[in-house]
Amino acid sequence: MNQPPAPLQPPPERYAACDVAVAGGPLRVGTWGPVVARGVPRLPVLAVHGVTASHLTWVRLAAQLPGRSVMAPDLRGRGHSNTLPGPFGMATHADDLARVLDDRGWDRAVVVGHSMGGFASMVLADRHPDRVAGLVLVDGGLPLRVPEGLSPEEVAKAVLGPTLARLGLTFPDHAAYQQFWQRQPAFAHDWDDVVAAYVDYDLQGEQPQLRPRTTTEAVAGDNVDMLTGDAVTGAVERLRHPAWFVRSPRGLKDEVPPLYPDDVAADWQRRLPQLRMSTVEDVNHYTIVLAARGAAAVAAAVEEAAAAAE
Repeated sequence: MNQPPAPLQPPPERYAACDVAVAGGPLRVGTWGPVVARGVPRLPVLAVHGVTASHLTWVRLAAQLPGRSVMAPDLRGRGHSNTLPGPFGMATHADDLARVLDDRGWDRAVVVGHSMGGFASMVLADRHPDRVAGLVLVDGGLPLRVPEGLSPEEVAKAVLGPTLARLGLTFPDHAAYQQFWQRQPAFAHDWDDVVAAYVDYDLQGEQPQLRPRTTTEAVAGDNVDMLTGDAVTGAVERLRHPAWFVRSPRGLKDEVPPLYPDDVAADWQRRLPQLRMSTVEDVNHYTIVLAARGAAAVAAAVEEAAAAAE
């Protein structure tokens, strides 16, 4: 039988996984780095992945932050947290994230969120303001420009495309799933062992009926809340934390325009003058976190946020 490849992980002394008790059951969490840095304690980092991703989104970011503790959950309905029940939505994720901080014994952290994780991070800062030292929003977290006349489901389909379609597919083995991802334009020039391990982690079940771990119920509930709920808009209106917005010049399919075109980014900069905005060259919505050059830019923003708060 074709066995799945061994997942690539950081060195054992840098990485561990644990379960944190949240409402409804255990939330899987990956951790990197020291519990407390030697010498003067440094702010830790809480990293929050996107709508159908997992905590392995952050392997490269953790490697770029060797002196800091990094904790990243599999959000409710994803990864090894996919048996957790609803309700879904940004407020639920925010409360789960606060529970992760409690379990780790962290009073506060720099919070970095990618894509939907940016929206959950924004709501965390609103619902639990004392726990957030600074926000780094990576191609997410600010309401998107939504075409008039489309339902939230239609908008999600238009934006996410193949990302949503794959949730209903099955795959005979890990190689077939890797080939599915390798065909996506986003990874035409950035496929490597780190991305392969991220992809392998996403599968569950038995061959030849392997399927992605993300549940359609979680994605549906989160998309509606993210696009039409009050939690995000209220959190943006009440934003009082230092915030860094790091965006990609290309979208999920390596296309132009990106999720946040220049005019949209400029409008948010005008509306939120406390927002520090930057664009990472030569990345798309995926490789801004999964490629080394993207992770390096995000890490620089994290260090700026930490320095401003320490």
